[in-house]
Amino acid sequence: MLSFDPARLSERDNYKFLIGSIIPRPIAFVTTRSKDGVLNGAPFSYFNIVSSNPPMISLSIQRSGGNQKDTARNILESREFVVHIVDEHNVDKINQTAASLAPDESEVQLANLTPADSVKVAVPGVKEAKVRMECVLEHTLELGGEETPGCDFIIGKVVQYHIEKGIYENGRIDAEGLAAVSRLAGNHYAKIGEVFEIQRPK
Repeated sequence: MLSFDPARLSERDNYKFLIGSIIPRPIAFVTTRSKDGVLNGAPFSYFNIVSSNPPMISLSIQRSGGNQKDTARNILESREFVVHIVDEHNVDKINQTAASLAPDESEVQLANLTPADSVKVAVPGVKEAKVRMECVLEHTLELGGEETPGCDFIIGKVVQYHIEKGIYENGRIDAEGLAAVSRLAGNHYAKIGEVFEIQRPK
């Protein structure tokens, strides 16, 4: 077995090791609104559940050259955002939103996604997602380098769920109906694939 000291690896090599090992990763499509009213949208695969009581999720938004991305800056300014689950039917449009645009340009508009009014936050979601969660900022941390942070770690509290009626029954979400996709490494993604069951020990 090979063994590496991450302190001796470049940032790029650490990145490749992590994204190639920690798979599959769920993908959040996040909408935010700038202080100038531009509806921003971007996908993030450093995303997961933090807590169910209260319901909270996390996003780790990597900086570029020490500069915050539009999503992180908008969340810190407005303290609101909407998280969507990326699925087989919307992944092509969501992929378009990964393009680097100026802060005054809308990725939602670029990808021809349809804004959907939220109930408890001012930021719209998009109709193309089967599941979306309205969130308010709970905590934020600057992580990384001592002088220049490498990422903004954001914890949001979910204040409203939206889910397509056909995939929700008796409090459960139909995984096949949701058809979520996950991130691997490079340009590779994965579908749900074979599902198996293992009983947890008592």
